[in-house]
Amino acid sequence: MKVTLVQMNSINDKAANIAAAKALIERAVTEESPDWILLPEQFDWAGGSKTDKLANAEILPGGPAYSMAQELARKHKVFIHAGSVMEKIADENRIHNTTVVFNREGEEIARYRKIHLFDVTTPNGVAYNESATVKPGEPTTVTYDCEGATIGCSICYDLRFPDLFQALAEKGAQIIALPAAFTLQTGKDHWEPLLRARAIETQTYLCAAAQTGSFTVGNEQRQTYGHSLVADPWGHVIAMASDGVGLVSSRIDIAMVDKVRQMIPVASHKVRIARG
Repeated sequence: MKVTLVQMNSINDKAANIAAAKALIERAVTEESPDWILLPEQFDWAGGSKTDKLANAEILPGGPAYSMAQELARKHKVFIHAGSVMEKIADENRIHNTTVVFNREGEEIARYRKIHLFDVTTPNGVAYNESATVKPGEPTTVTYDCEGATIGCSICYDLRFPDLFQALAEKGAQIIALPAAFTLQTGKDHWEPLLRARAIETQTYLCAAAQTGSFTVGNEQRQTYGHSLVADPWGHVIAMASDGVGLVSSRIDIAMVDKVRQMIPVASHKVRIARG
């Protein structure tokens, strides 16, 4: 199974972002011939105001970002794990941060809404308050079949919550997808260690497609870290994107998941710890 991760620099221009994602998917198909393509978190939008986000959110299924990914999956006969998009919620002044996945026929086979929201202050003093504009999804696990491989869904800040990843592994995940938009401040210190840790703990492949570069919120420029990567079940980084917009690809060997789990059978050694 060959996977390609798409690294983008999305801005507050939906049409431009969709065009950029489309061009990168087309390039991935031409240059890499992957079975599965992963886009980053909110590939359709970054920055802007809450009003802008609400106005550009999509009613799913449908909308320009959703339709673009669906059409290219069908056209090129490739699985597309469409990062995440802004999903409109009826009678709400917030949106969902939502992953949708399409199979080779362009059929939607999975949908996951981000559970953990990024309400933090980074070391440079910048405050992020994702919950002001995003409503969390239901705390459930989402997996899907990709021609014999089970893939689990997560989004960005979910990475810091190992219980979700353990639950995905217990549900049978052999690969976990993480579309993300890690900040430069957190990414440079935490991105790779956290991804490798989740891969080691769950004995799965971690495929993480990231946003890179800057975007604007009001008069403020914010920076994302990039460094999209694939980590294997032993925790090795087997592929990583260069700086800037682009692609990174790797081969996934599902047999390695079984091999690592046989060598170190942590699932059978797990002890439920009483709390209190």
